[in-house]
Amino acid sequence: MDISYILNEYAEDREHYYRAVSPPIVQTSNFAFEKVDDLRKSFEDEYSTWLYSRGLNPTVEILRKKLAALDNAEDCLVFNSGAAAIFAAVLANVKSGDHIVSVKGVYTWARKMFENILPRFNVTHTYIDGTDIKNFEKAIQSNTTVIYLESPNSWTFELQDLKAVAVLAKINNIITIIDNSYCSPLYQRPIELGIDLSLQTATKFIGGHSDVLGGVLCGNKKMMEKIFNSEYLTVGSGMQPFNAWLLIRGLRTLPARLERITRTTTQVIDYLKKQEWVEEVIFPFDEAFPQYELAKKQMSGICGLLTFVIKADSIDAIETFCNSLKHILMAVSWGGHESLIIPGCAGIKREAFLASSREHRMLRLYVGLEDADYLIADLEQAFKSMKSLS
Repeated sequence: MDISYILNEYAEDREHYYRAVSPPIVQTSNFAFEKVDDLRKSFEDEYSTWLYSRGLNPTVEILRKKLAALDNAEDCLVFNSGAAAIFAAVLANVKSGDHIVSVKGVYTWARKMFENILPRFNVTHTYIDGTDIKNFEKAIQSNTTVIYLESPNSWTFELQDLKAVAVLAKINNIITIIDNSYCSPLYQRPIELGIDLSLQTATKFIGGHSDVLGGVLCGNKKMMEKIFNSEYLTVGSGMQPFNAWLLIRGLRTLPARLERITRTTTQVIDYLKKQEWVEEVIFPFDEAFPQYELAKKQMSGICGLLTFVIKADSIDAIETFCNSLKHILMAVSWGGHESLIIPGCAGIKREAFLASSREHRMLRLYVGLEDADYLIADLEQAFKSMKSLS
């Protein structure tokens, strides 16, 4: 299907709601039945009807269909956050005694699940450097049931060869799950590369306005129905109708926003690479990036999120730079209209800072929808503030 058709028309039966251009928010908690037999059938198969909005809802259904189509997947579930989507995808595919192979450096709440929650149920994990397929081969055990990927990750952007991992996993009867939040389904379609489950946070690029939370999980219909009838309904992590409506609205402008962000990001990177205070810029579509060729091969585009390593002898210099920014906001997340920055040293105590540590001197920058000159001017004046410490 054409992307423009998916975003603007697909799954929208306008003749059913007064030919309204924007779909209605079906803000109801439950649905009524005229006959006992109809209610009985709904109890037997809630995945095929409207019973209770904790499960399915007409507004949420429109979003599900659009997101599945974007990922070229059979089906999709949407959650109230990206973390909820991760939890359901993994939990549905492990049992006591199982083992997970995960790439290192994954999203914080995926890591906490692996390290703090699953061990309570005798589920173990192994972290690996996912840039080499041999590391996957070595890490697989007889009880490995899940390979968890994040390509690229959200700080240093290491990639995995998704086709190669998918082939290896299928040979060993292992489910593959990927966090595709960095690229969105517009710029990377893991299911087409053989990955079983593709998830992402809808809070970021899908929503696009920093005003709604959401998570997306796409895969085959059998797996989605399995998760729906167990983890999805039991935990109660489904999406609310109003949030689904906001995300449908966000989808309308997704291509235009990504194109704008991509152009501006290129200009900002060109500026940063020329600055005396910048030691390194890390970005998957930069020719200096170690996995540049793989990035170009399995990703159709890239946008917004980059990391640069600042030259600084003290944490004071880094904090002065960040505190001096007037328009680039200091905050977590990405994908909205506003540009954001987060310094790696914010995650450690000040006394633990090491100037020799590349990680401690990293700053992750998300380039939003502002003009490039506007952002560059803000960076420029923040770099000048560091000079006062010299």
